[in-house]
Amino acid sequence: MKKRSEKQQDLDNLKTELAKVSTVILTTFQGITVESDTKLRRAVQAAGGKYKVVKNTLAERAGAGTPIENLLKDLSGTNSIAYSQNDPVALAKALTKVAKDVPAFQFKAGLVEGRVISIAEIQQLANLPSKEELISKVMFLLNAPAQRIAMVLNALPRNLAITVSEAIKANKFASAGAGAGNAGSGEKSSEPASGAPEASPEAAPAASPETTA
Repeated sequence: MKKRSEKQQDLDNLKTELAKVSTVILTTFQGITVESDTKLRRAVQAAGGKYKVVKNTLAERAGAGTPIENLLKDLSGTNSIAYSQNDPVALAKALTKVAKDVPAFQFKAGLVEGRVISIAEIQQLANLPSKEELISKVMFLLNAPAQRIAMVLNALPRNLAITVSEAIKANKFASAGAGAGNAGSGEKSSEPASGAPEASPEAAPAASPETTA
C-alpha cells in the first residue's frame, strides 16, 4: 500500500498534467487482458497522449479546479483516462481502433477544448482527418501550382529541341534558304546588262567655217 505522501505526490502530478491538456477521454476497461492493455498504451503513446488507470476519488480530486472537473465528477465503476495536449483527432482515432479490436475497452465520455462530448461525438471525431493529414493536404495545394510551373519550365528546352528536329526532318530550313536566294535574284540591278551596247555620246556640233576676207 502506498504511503500518504506517495498518494499526495500522485495526486499533484496528475493534477498538473490534467491542467495542461486539451483533450481527455474517459473509458472503462473491465476484463481487458494484459496483452490488450499493452497494445492500448502503445497506441495512445504513438498518438502523442498518455493513458492511466485511475481511482475514482483520485481522478475527481485531480480534476477539481481544471477544465475537466465536470467530466471526472461522481465516477463509478472501473475507469481510466486517455489525455493529450496535441491533436484530439489522433487520440480519438487510436482509441477507436483499439475499442474495435478489444470489446472490453469502451468509451464513457470525453472532453475537447473545454467541452464535454458524448460517445457518438468521440467516434465522429475519430472520422475526421488528423492534423498531419490536413497539413499534408494544405501543403499539396500550396505546392501544386509551383510544381506545374516547374514542369512547364523544365519542358521548354525539350520541346524546343523536338520542334527544331522536326523542322530539319521536314527540310524547312533548306526551303527557307532557297526562297531567300530567289528573292535576292529577283532584285533589279542598277548596272547595265553585260553585252548591251553602250549609248553613243551626242555628236559635237560642227565648227563654223572662218570668214575670209
